[in-house]
Formats: sequence, structure tokens, C-alpha cells
Amino acid sequence: MKSFAALYATLDQTTRTSVKAAAMADYFRTAPEPDKLWTVALFSGRRPKRVITAGTLRDWAAEQSGIAPWLFDECYAVAGDLAETIALVLPPATAPRDHTLTHWIDYLRTLSGLPDADRKSGILAAWDGLEGDQRFLFTKLLTGGFRVGVSQKLMTRALAQALRLPEPDVTHRLMGNWTPQTTTWGALFGGENPTADLSRPYPFCLAHALPDPSAIGPVSDWFADFKWDGIRAQLIVRGGDLHLWSRGEDLITARFPDLAPLRDHLPDGTVIDGELLAWGATGPLPFATLQKRLGRKTMPKSLLRDAPVVLMAYDLLELGGVDIRGLPFDTRRGHLATLTAAL
Repeated sequence: MKSFAALYATLDQTTRTSVKAAAMADYFRTAPEPDKLWTVALFSGRRPKRVITAGTLRDWAAEQSGIAPWLFDECYAVAGDLAETIALVLPPATAPRDHTLTHWIDYLRTLSGLPDADRKSGILAAWDGLEGDQRFLFTKLLTGGFRVGVSQKLMTRALAQALRLPEPDVTHRLMGNWTPQTTTWGALFGGENPTADLSRPYPFCLAHALPDPSAIGPVSDWFADFKWDGIRAQLIVRGGDLHLWSRGEDLITARFPDLAPLRDHLPDGTVIDGELLAWGATGPLPFATLQKRLGRKTMPKSLLRDAPVVLMAYDLLELGGVDIRGLPFDTRRGHLATLTAAL
């Protein structure tokens, strides 16, 4: 935990991206593999679930520190962060323990299934075994509110430096529905690009506005599609299953069951890049119609009826299980036309 705490402190104390990237690259070269895997998970938003409510944690910390709840609240108001307040007001650790980040995350997972009394004693024991930044980070993980001022792109750059891999390759490896419980450092980054996670999408290629369109050359050398009022998505058919990803790397398959029949009509090993649109009898519907489906955990029949969707296909990224992104666009588009004509 000490090396992770030192990394966090470095990242928190500087705004220079070069310093942050160098610190992460050095950490990824030297830390134990399980800790590196959890660090990547934490920095990419794959946090452990909350173990305890903030209110309960505040009460236990005030009791353990021997101060009145109102005084704890005054300290909290000054510090502005619950984990920082707890780390500062608790008595010094009497039994410091030098455990790894992975140890403490596993410890959190065991606490979550315990009765309140046992959970309390376990948390108090952990606080008593951690000092300074380590206690602060443990408490952050307890509340499920861990945040770090590092973008995933910057972390990807640091990983590419440490692993001596191309940055796009690292980006691809990080995508998908993996967690530290379902993979290992070696499976994620060792050898050839892993294919164990069949749901993994490709990195999204996004367009940006040009200040001077004439700088790109003759219009005849380019291909343009309409920008529809939907959300960018990749549809993946691998291993007999269909997966749908948004550009924000959210797995949204369950929200669009009306696309599930495509699993039976597209060949295995197909990845299509496109735009999800709400679509009515006369064409595309307003984005607000599609938006009704984005935050839903269940999909009633009335919503499927009122907000039907289509995938407006732009590009074919994988065909027959082979990555074809290196082929010319017009070749990929021709394969896409052949594929969709059969639907």
C-alpha cells in the first residue's frame, strides 16, 4: 500500500501531465502485478463496491477519535473530505502493517458480508494498522468514492511507456467487461492481444472539427456520413453472443433488446461501428426519445414500442474474427454493404 499511496500523493500534488505519466510508468514497472492490476482498475473507474455508508463511518470515526459528533462535523466542514477528516482525527496507528494494495482491497471485500458489529471491529482494526495517506486511501475505498486526477488517456500513455507497447494496443486491451476478479495482469497485457473477453470493443475513432476544411485536400479524396441525432456504438457478435457498447465504454446491451435478433443473422466475429438512433415510420426520431432508454434498468414493452431503435452502420471493424481496420475504408465499406444486404 505504501507504493500506491506514494503514487497517489505524487499525482495529487502536481498538475504537470509529464510528471504524472512518469510517476505512473515507474509504478507500473516496479509494483507487484496484482497491485498494478488493481491500480489500472481504480484509475479506469472499476472501483470496489461501497462497504459502509458515509454516515455510519462518520459516527464510528468520531467515537474512535473520542470527539463529539458536532466537533467532527466542524472538522469535516474545514477539511471538505470525509476520508481526509477521518485520517486526520483518528489516533495514531498503534500496530502499523505493511500490506499491499491488493491485500486491503481483498480485506474490504470480506468486510462487506459481515454483520455490522464485526464490520465495525474490522474497520477499526484496519484504521489502527494504517498511517497517513494509506489510512486516507483505505477510507476512500471504503466509501466507494475513490477518485484520482488522472484521465484514462494519460494512464494509457504511462502503461504504454512501462510495457513498451503501442498506445492504441494498450487502449484496446483496457476496453471490455473485465475486472481484477476476472483477469490477471498477464492475461491483460502479456503476449499477444488477449481475446479471452469476447465482448471487448475496439477504440472509438471520433471526428473533430477542422478550423480550415480546405487543409484536408480535395473533397473527392474523402468520405462523409451524416451526423445523426443518436449515440455512437459498436455492435459485437462473438462466441454466439451479441454485445453493444457506447463510446463512453458502457456495456448497454440490456437496454436495447430489440437489436438482439442480429445475433442470429450476423456471422460470428463481426464488429460494426455505427450510431444508435430512435427510428419511427418516417425516419429518425428526436434524441430525447432515445434518451428515455439510456438510464433504464428494465425495458417495458411500451418503451420498446414508443422508442424503437436501429443501428445506423458506418464501418466494419472485424469480419470473421479478423481485425480489418488496416484495410482501406472503401474496402471495409464494401464488406459492410455485403453483410447488411443479407439482413
